[in-house]
Amino acid sequence: MSALTDSPAWQALLAHHREIEPLHMRDLFAQDTMRFEKFSVRSSGLLLDYSKNRITEKTMELLSTLARQCGVIEARDHMFAGDHINSTEDRAVFHVALRNRSERPMKVDGRDVMPDVRAVLNQMRRFTEAVRRGEWQGITGRPIKTVVNIGIGGSDLGVIMALQSLRSYQRDDLSPRFISNVDSSHLVETLRNLDPETTLFIVASKTFTTQETMLNATSARSWLVKRLGSEAVRKHFVAVSTNEEKVADFGIDPDYMFPFWDWVGGRYSTWSAIGLAIALVIGMDKFEEMLEGAHAMDEHFRTAPLENNMPIIMALLGVWYANFFGWSTHAVLPYDQYLTRFPQYLQQLDMESNGKRVDLQGRPVDYSTGPILFGHAGTNAQHSFFQLLHQGQQDCSMDFIGVANNHHPLREHQTILLSNFLAQTKALMLGKTEEEVRAELHAKGMGEAEIDKIAPHKTFPGNKPTNSIVLPLVTPFTVGQLLALYEHKVFVQGILWNINSFDQWGVELGKELACGIVPKLMGDEEIMNEDASTAGLLRYMKRLKKEFI
Repeated sequence: MSALTDSPAWQALLAHHREIEPLHMRDLFAQDTMRFEKFSVRSSGLLLDYSKNRITEKTMELLSTLARQCGVIEARDHMFAGDHINSTEDRAVFHVALRNRSERPMKVDGRDVMPDVRAVLNQMRRFTEAVRRGEWQGITGRPIKTVVNIGIGGSDLGVIMALQSLRSYQRDDLSPRFISNVDSSHLVETLRNLDPETTLFIVASKTFTTQETMLNATSARSWLVKRLGSEAVRKHFVAVSTNEEKVADFGIDPDYMFPFWDWVGGRYSTWSAIGLAIALVIGMDKFEEMLEGAHAMDEHFRTAPLENNMPIIMALLGVWYANFFGWSTHAVLPYDQYLTRFPQYLQQLDMESNGKRVDLQGRPVDYSTGPILFGHAGTNAQHSFFQLLHQGQQDCSMDFIGVANNHHPLREHQTILLSNFLAQTKALMLGKTEEEVRAELHAKGMGEAEIDKIAPHKTFPGNKPTNSIVLPLVTPFTVGQLLALYEHKVFVQGILWNINSFDQWGVELGKELACGIVPKLMGDEEIMNEDASTAGLLRYMKRLKKEFI
C-alpha cells in the first residue's frame, strides 16, 4: 500500500464508503429537507449545488480531513507564492498572475512578474484596438476581416472554447478561424474562400518549433505569399512566442511578437498572449473582463475556508467517486449552446494534467488518478448518450452546467432548456422504482401480463450523483470564473493524488517516434528496425500512396 492509501484519512473513508454505498439519495433527501442549504456554495454569482451526491455531512468531514492530511491548503499557498511546484521541470505554475487584477505583487524567484504581465496586456491592447479600428491594415491597405489562429493543444483549445462561448460579443465584420491539425484538410478548408488581403494569421507557439503548428504556419505563409508577395508576411502575420530569432527568421516583425513565460503551462495559457485572438475578436475590454472573472474565482479559492471552497469541494467529490466507488469516468454537461466546446477543452485540462501513473517521488501509484472525461451540450446529449447514464451498467459522476438567462429574446426556448436541466438531475437522482412503474402502467389500463413484460425496461435505479453549477448568463466574467473553477479543481486533485499535474511527458513519446518514421514514409529504402505491425503498416501505406500519385 502507498502512504496515501494506508493513511488514517483514506482508511476512514474506505470504512465510511461501506456505510454510504447501500444508501439511496431519494431517502437522504426525504430525511433532510435542508440538503440544498447544507450542500451548496456561492461565489460572485456562481452557484454550486452538490446536494445530489451520495454523501452525508460525515462524508464531507472525512473528505475535508483527507484534504488537510494531503496538504491541499499549503500546496495552494505554494502555487500563489510562485514556488516551483512543477517539480519535474523545475518551474513555477503561475497562471494566476496572468489574471491578477489586484495591486498585490506576484513573485517568481523573488521577482515581481506583474510589470511584465501588464506590459504584455498593454501591448495586446494597442494592437487589438488598432486592428479593430481599421488602423492596422493588410499590405493592400484594406482592414482585417478574418483572424486565423494557428496553434495546437493549449494554444488552440482554450481560444476556440472561449470564442465559441462568447459568440454574442463578437462583431460580424471580424471573424475567427482556427488551424491546429497537421492534416492538410484542416488548413485547406480553413483557408477556403478567405481573402488574403483581409486575413491576419496568429502563429501561437512558445518555442516556435512545435511541429504541427510550424508546418501549418509555413503552408499558410506560402498561401499568402503566392497571392500577395513575400512583403505581405509582415502585415498579415503576428506571433505569440518567446523565440524572437525564429519569429524574425519566419518573416514576422519582432515588434509584433507577443511574449509569455515559462511559468505559463500550455493548457493554462488562454489567459496570456495566447488569448490574442480572443482579444481581437471580442475586444480587449471583454478579454480583461474574462481575466476579472478568473481572478474572482482565484480569490475565492485562495481565501474561502476549505469546507466552503468550491474548487476543493468539487475535487474531493471527484476523488470520492474515482477512488472509493471505483468509477473511471466523469461527464460535463453544459446546458448552453455557447458552451458546447467546454467539455473538449476540459479533456485536455483534466486528462493531460492528471493522467499519471507515478507519484511525485516517482513511485507507481496504487489508486486511480485522472478520470476519462467526456460531455456535450444539453439537450443534444440527452438524445445521444444519456440512456447509458440513466440505465447503463457503467457508473459515472457528472457536472451539469446551467445558465439562467440567454442573450436572445426567445424565452420559451430558455424555459424548455432549463426545465430539461432540472429534470435530468432530478431523474438521475430519484430514478423510478418498479413499483412506481407498475402503478403508472396499471393506471393507464395495461394488463398484468403486459406490465410484467415491460416494467423492468422502464425501471431506473437512480442514485446517480450530479453537481449543478449555475451561471446567471454566459459573459466574459462568468466564463473566466468557470474556467478558473475547473483549473483549481484539477490542481487540488493532483495534490490529493500526490502527482505532478503540470507536466505531460506521455505526450512527447509519440512525437519523438513520429520524427523517426517520417523519412521511412518518404524514402524508398527497405524498412528496418521496426516492429512487425509498424513495418507492415508502413509498407501498406507507402504502396497506397504510390497508387494515388
